[in-house]
Amino acid sequence: MRIKLAASYGFCFGVKRAIKIAENTQNASTIGPLIHNNEEINRLRENFNVKTLHDISEAQGIERAIIRTHGIPKKDLETLKQSKVEVINATCPYVTKPQEICEKMSQEGYEIVIFGDADHPEVRGVESYAINGAYVVQSVSELEKIKFKCYKVAVVSQTTRKISEFLDITGYLQMRYKEVRVFNTICNATFENQDAARELAKEADVVIVIGGKNSSNTKQLHSICKEYCADSFLVESEKDLDPSWFNQKQLCGVTAGASTPDWIIEKIVGKISEIKV
Repeated sequence: MRIKLAASYGFCFGVKRAIKIAENTQNASTIGPLIHNNEEINRLRENFNVKTLHDISEAQGIERAIIRTHGIPKKDLETLKQSKVEVINATCPYVTKPQEICEKMSQEGYEIVIFGDADHPEVRGVESYAINGAYVVQSVSELEKIKFKCYKVAVVSQTTRKISEFLDITGYLQMRYKEVRVFNTICNATFENQDAARELAKEADVVIVIGGKNSSNTKQLHSICKEYCADSFLVESEKDLDPSWFNQKQLCGVTAGASTPDWIIEKIVGKISEIKV
C-alpha cells in the first residue's frame, strides 16, 4: 500500500506562532487550551511547564497568562489586563481580524452575522466584540428565522469554515437586504488545506485525517474527504488506527488539521506503513 500526503496540511501560521510564544514563555498558563490538539498541549505542559486553565476564574495567583489562538471574550481580556497578571496575547491574527470587524461595523449601525459554531471559543470571542450582539448561524435555514431590525448587515466567518457554505449565507443575505457588507475572514491556510484534502480524497482508497476531534478545521477536512472517499477516518493518535481500514487498499491518503504538529503526523504515518494489507 502506498501512502501519499496532501499537498498542504498541518500547522498553520497562527498555530506555529502560538506554539513558539508558549515555548519561549516561562511559568505561563493558557486561558483555555492554546490549540485544539491534546497531544501537543501535553507536550507543552511536560516540556515547557505550560499549564492550561479552563477560564479566567482560575487565573488568580499566576504570573503570566497566554491568550489562546482562538481568542477569548473581550470582557475577559479586559479583566486580565486590569489584574496583576502579565498578559501575552497569542490570538491568531486571522482571528483578531473578525473581532475588529464586528466591533467597527456594529459601531456604524450594522447588524452582525457570524457564520460559524456558536459554541466554538473563536466564535464566542468574535461575538463579544459586537456592541449589540450578533446572530451566529451555520446554515441558510437558520438565517431564514431571523428578522433583522434594520437594512444594514455585516457578515464575517469563523476562520475554519467551508467557503461554499459561507457563499450560501452571503448570497441569501445579498438577495434580501439593501446593504450587506461581506468580509471573507476564512483563513488562507484553511483554503489550501481543504483544496489539497479534496484532491487527495478523489484518488485515495482510504484517507486518514489527523487532528484533534474537537478541532473545527480538522472536522471540516474530514467532512470534505468523506464527500470523495467514503473510507475517510479522523484520528488523534496512532492508537486510533484500525488495521481493518486498510484491507485491500492500494493508496492511503494522509492529511492533517492546522493544529496538528509534524511529530504526530510522522508517528501516525510510520504506524500506517507497518500495517500489513
